[in-house]
Order: sequence, then C-alpha cells, then structure tokens
Amino acid sequence: MEDDTPRADFIEEAMRVTENAERRGIILRVMGAVALRIKLPNNFRKFHEEVLGRKLSDIDYASYTRYTVQVRKLFQELGYVWDEVIARIAPFRDIFYDEVNSRHSDVFYDKLIFCHDIDFRGRLELDYPTITLADYALEKLQIVKISEKDIKDLITLFLVFPVGDSDKETVNKKYISKVLSKDWGFYYTVTTNLRKLTQLLERYKLSEEEINLIKLKIDYLIEAIENEPKSAGWKMRAAVGTKKKWYRDVEEVLR
Repeated sequence: MEDDTPRADFIEEAMRVTENAERRGIILRVMGAVALRIKLPNNFRKFHEEVLGRKLSDIDYASYTRYTVQVRKLFQELGYVWDEVIARIAPFRDIFYDEVNSRHSDVFYDKLIFCHDIDFRGRLELDYPTITLADYALEKLQIVKISEKDIKDLITLFLVFPVGDSDKETVNKKYISKVLSKDWGFYYTVTTNLRKLTQLLERYKLSEEEINLIKLKIDYLIEAIENEPKSAGWKMRAAVGTKKKWYRDVEEVLR
C-alpha cells in the first residue's frame, strides 16, 4: 500500500512520486525548476533559492503515452485528484491536483507542446529521476516571452553544469544543435534567448568570474548550434525569417 499523503517539500514529493513510478515500471521523470533543484549540489540549491530568490510553485513530469493509464492510477493512489476535463481536451497532457499543499502537477506525454515542441521520445531513459539537462535547457529556452523565473533557472544551469557532448550531468550541445538544425523557428527562439541571457547577467548577484563563466558556456553552445549543418527545410524557413510567425502562442495550446 502506497503512502497517499503528498509531501510539502517539493524535492521530497517529486522523489516520492518518481520512486513509486519506478517500482511500478513506469517511466516518469521530473521536469521544470524542481528537476533543476534536484540536480543541484546543496550549496547551489541555496544559491538558486536564496541568492536568486527562485521560489518553486508546482512539480511537473514527463512520461510516454503508453503509460497514461498507469500514471493516472499512480497519482490518484498517491493522493492526487485527476482533472478529467483537461484529459479530454489535451491528450498530450494530464493535470493532477495536490489539495493538501494547494498545488498541481502536469504530466506531459511524449512531447512538451508550447511555443515549440520538445520531443521526449527515446530521451527519458537517459536520466533519472529527472529529464536530461539538454531537455531541461530546451524546455526553458523554447519560451518566446521568457520570464524572470526562467532566466534565474538558466543562470543557475549554466553556472553549475558543463556544456559538452554527452547527457551525463552535462548540457548536451550536440543533441541541442541537431534538434535546432531541423527547425529554424525553434533555433531562432533558442539563440535569441541565449543572447538575451548574456545581456541580463549584470542584473543579478553574480561575481565577475561567474558572469564570465556563464558567458563562456553560452558562447560555446551557440557556436555548436551555428556550426551544425542545417536541413533544407531550415534554410527555406530561414529565408522567410521573422516576417512570418515562427512560434506558437501558449494561449493557443491552453485553448
């Protein structure tokens, strides 16, 4: 019998849910800011929360559509209320309410579909209990109207983790570059946000050394993205540029 009381602590609760999923053979990974907080060493958890003032609000997850029925059963047995209305209108997503702690959890199946699509298929097995750092970076960088909280998350990500060619506690520039080489709109949003991030660093409580380190990693990632050979479709869309809308409004998705 599972413990059906959601925990107040975000990390404890995310671990309770993913560990129960793992025992049942369900692939379920934490995403969003809670995923970053789980990944961070303790001293950087304090930096994220106290120095940058990043407060957590909800716990989101990624899974595959083949686990939909099992995920719904899991969350309800762990003390959550399933939103059946959302399930009927958004087949790629479930929302579960934690009424004990007045918060909710989204579960995205196969893809995150907002300003741009992030395809998780074949990626969730690469890390546990969270999505990979590359997928986390894309989750944040795909937001056209990027917010203060997303900026804080990206600052922490690039300060703490290396940019390289693997998914082992590394932001995988090879994978990100390949994804963006096929979709000009996604490429444009991500590279615009990366450049914007470097311009905003001075606003935060960062040392000159920290600012230079973050800029170095971002430049390294941008260089890899720019050097990746682009698809024919990418080149055709690039010729049109921003004269045509290149992203999806979040409001469209929610409707």
